Amino acid sequence: MKARVPHRWDVSPREAAALQVELRHRMKRQNDLGTIRTVAGADISLDKDRNMGYAGVIVYSFPDLREVERASAERRLTFPYVPGLLAFREGPVLLEAFSRLRTTPDLLLFDAHGYSHPRRFGLASHLSVVLDQPGIGVAKSRLIGDHQDPPDRVGAWTPLVDGEEVVGAVVRTRVGVHPIFVSIGHRIDLETAIRIALACTDGFRIPKPTREADRYVAQLKRGLALEQTPSSSRPSSLF
Repeated sequence: MKARVPHRWDVSPREAAALQVELRHRMKRQNDLGTIRTVAGADISLDKDRNMGYAGVIVYSFPDLREVERASAERRLTFPYVPGLLAFREGPVLLEAFSRLRTTPDLLLFDAHGYSHPRRFGLASHLSVVLDQPGIGVAKSRLIGDHQDPPDRVGAWTPLVDGEEVVGAVVRTRVGVHPIFVSIGHRIDLETAIRIALACTDGFRIPKPTREADRYVAQLKRGLALEQTPSSSRPSSLF
């Protein structure tokens, strides 16, 4: 996969925030999906002592969620930790992992926020835009906004609201556990993002693509993981 990044990564935090506002206008909040045959989960693990980032991407067939391919990258982090600007800290190494895929996924899931961000352009939106692929933010915790807890049944959700704007959804993926926070990344609307996130769950709280990506990058950080490419063809999708 190739990204078209229209800016430098070595900018100041103030310049980074301004770039988010500028690039936000490239984000599409309507469905532009095509047929979804593959989805990819992406995550990163940080070694703060060594200032290193370990990124991993795993591609799955959809909707049966069989692994197709995985790729990884590691890189020294140069941008400081600033809440709301994680794309500038973590984006370069994540894009390097994407560049090593032989498969171009039809949809991306990030363990991050997209539209549910102070400037409406979190990491899930930023990377989906520069890769120009439909993307979804699937975060474990809230960054901004207010919400009511959804009913305790799988598939229930309530809006995540910032001011008077719905910026995401609080989605129940498993009974009796905390919900997840789903938001638009790029080329998708919120209800479809919720539907796909739920379709990627397999009895656990976190959707399988990002849950397994999280496990993969933890192994990468410990030096235990090898890239794997199961031999499988791309199945047709009913979605």
